[in-house]
Amino acid sequence: MTASEFYSALKGKRVSFIGVGRTNLPLIEKFIACGAAVTVRDKREAEALGEDGAHLKQLGARLICGAGYLENIDEDMLFRTPGVPYLLPELQAAKSRGVAVTSEMEVFFDLCPCKIYAVTGSDGKTTTTSIIAEMLKAAGKTVHLGGNIGRPLLPEIEEIAPEDVAVVELSSFQLISMRRSPDVAVITNLSPNHLDVHKDMDEYVNAKKNIFLHQNAFGRTVLNADNALTAACAPETRGETLLFSRRARTNGAWCSESGEIFFGDTFVLRESDILIPGKHNVENYLAAISAVWGDVPTETIVSVAGTFGGVEHRMELVRTLDGVRWYNDSIATSPSRAMIGTLSLYDFKIVMIAGGADKKVPFDELGGVICDKVKTLVLLSPEKPLPGFKPAAAGKIEAAVRGAANYRAGAPEILHAHTMEEAVALAKSRAVPGDVVSLCPAATGFDMYKSFAERGDIYRAVVQGL
Repeated sequence: MTASEFYSALKGKRVSFIGVGRTNLPLIEKFIACGAAVTVRDKREAEALGEDGAHLKQLGARLICGAGYLENIDEDMLFRTPGVPYLLPELQAAKSRGVAVTSEMEVFFDLCPCKIYAVTGSDGKTTTTSIIAEMLKAAGKTVHLGGNIGRPLLPEIEEIAPEDVAVVELSSFQLISMRRSPDVAVITNLSPNHLDVHKDMDEYVNAKKNIFLHQNAFGRTVLNADNALTAACAPETRGETLLFSRRARTNGAWCSESGEIFFGDTFVLRESDILIPGKHNVENYLAAISAVWGDVPTETIVSVAGTFGGVEHRMELVRTLDGVRWYNDSIATSPSRAMIGTLSLYDFKIVMIAGGADKKVPFDELGGVICDKVKTLVLLSPEKPLPGFKPAAAGKIEAAVRGAANYRAGAPEILHAHTMEEAVALAKSRAVPGDVVSLCPAATGFDMYKSFAERGDIYRAVVQGL
């Protein structure tokens, strides 16, 4: 089926969308324009949808909101946002009654006429996805960038040509129900994450594996040889398998002890040629080089490495004020991401702002790293969290720090704040010229914010206002 045939077949179909989110809203508009009878289901009350709810009503969508939003699903087709678990009993019951339960990215994969590069992992997937896209654009390709990175691609599928390329970031929530894999699949790394949603680590890892399990013999899978869980996927791949490493020579991109990056036997560039800082970003480049090798000339890879400034909210330098550098690393929504972000870059102790909603992941290792790398820890925890989320991360981080073998009283100093303004003010009061202050939460921000991006935007605005 072509994209045009798919959209033509929507006329008169009853379609339900679960969740009014950044993925579904453009799709809802498209489906209504194609003649579908659209129902939008959201666990929030209708008034909480604000302008989005009013816009949907104006378009002619039926809204089912509140506690019973998943009752009596009898539409022909159901689209879930990535944040709605595929294995919810209500969704599985609808599926057993003949409702087609799918998602924007699943249908996109079915209809996409061009080569697809896809990236998943616990950390680094957005930056790696962005690097791949930059390299392909610099090589002259028309690139369609989307997925979990924040942009739905299905609404524009009719404009995608066979000679174009799609580069997508995929979360475990998207992958868990997918039965198609991309032409090039990349797993940056795997570590405990999202265990507040997945029933256990096995379910999380198995969801990630869907990125390559449905490839044919002509696909390419790129895996991190330095990460045990990721490297263990190699025996299950279907096509060409490339491993990347910062520690040893591999058949993909690898880095020597002296900081030279090779692909197999071919020299590519030096670590020092990469503009964005951090060993984790070297790993991101190793993954990206392995993904595009053969499609992008070496000189183009080198050019992108020297000019690409990175992605906002990922070690983003907000400003330097009175000799203090202020970084926004709001993307650090897990302990592992915090440890490979700001905490990995400096050989002196920093001021760190952390805390948020707990994802039921361990903080023990992070506690020891904070004792080594942080002089002042500001823990952010709201007095009135958003409904449905507990700001438990701050308490767990503090417990991990105080329980670490290398903790000494007052090292680090631990302070508490209830708002971002308070947290920034406390950080400013402790920072001296030469210091680094970083928003490095180690948890999601859903106890206070809609997303890590909103949290980072607010932090940036507060810091810019100092």
